[in-house]
Amino acid sequence: MESGCRMEVLAGPTGRRRWPDEVKGRIVAETLIAGVTVNEVAARHGLSPHHLSEWRGRARRGELALPAEDVPAFAMLELEAPSGVPTAVEEARAGAPLEPDGGIEIVVAGMTVRLPAGTSAGRIAEIAAALRGAT
Repeated sequence: MESGCRMEVLAGPTGRRRWPDEVKGRIVAETLIAGVTVNEVAARHGLSPHHLSEWRGRARRGELALPAEDVPAFAMLELEAPSGVPTAVEEARAGAPLEPDGGIEIVVAGMTVRLPAGTSAGRIAEIAAALRGAT
């Protein structure tokens, strides 16, 4: 006669898991894609959204590295004064006071993007990446 043993199969993760920082970084990077939500990514990896949000906070504070391909790339920027307009160096040599030029202008493949002075480096990197993808 068989004993009354019962076996239970648990679907999905149980208990605590340890995630290597490299894997955490890749998962966090998925949440940075436009149109993707933290909830979607958390469900796909069997995480709670709160736990994934904690990892995102660590990444923002520089405590968790994201994969290299998700790091914004920087484009070489060459500044040139429009013809007939003296450069800041020329103005300084002439004794003219230096004043901010009022903004940034990016020209790529016939497209011109003008940004106000004080535009963050992150925003400039986003625009440069978008322009790189459009050319």
